[in-house]
Amino acid sequence: MSNSVSLHRILKAEPEKVFRAFTQASAIASWLPPYGFLCTVHQMSAEKGGSFRMSFENFSTGHSHSFGGTYLEVKPGEFLKYTDKFDDPNLPGEMITSVSLRKTIAGTEIKIVQEGIPAVIPAEMCYLGWQESLEKLAKLVEPVIPDA
Repeated sequence: MSNSVSLHRILKAEPEKVFRAFTQASAIASWLPPYGFLCTVHQMSAEKGGSFRMSFENFSTGHSHSFGGTYLEVKPGEFLKYTDKFDDPNLPGEMITSVSLRKTIAGTEIKIVQEGIPAVIPAEMCYLGWQESLEKLAKLVEPVIPDA
């Protein structure tokens, strides 16, 4: 049995900027891990058929888990669909995450659906983690800082 989560937000930023936060290694490392975790992006090629590898480290315990996947669909500024698979055999299966971006009068509407979450991970915990990540994403993409 597997779980899924759906999230929806409006971010005060252009879709291209939000998309870049999902496809630039240094950006995703800054916002994707929930509070209390560090992220290392080992490899990222954000194009259809490309792949990524990263790990999250629990800052309190030093324990880390690694995962990776393949980009199934990439439409710059609009849509991403990718697989995710944990290296830990206790977290079996392959997740599929879809990220839809739509320009609105207020900025960007973002819809995320993650399916196939391993049954041992409570959907509520996954949802909570995503909420923390999206809060960090907003803090990255919403400020407009001009060049000096």
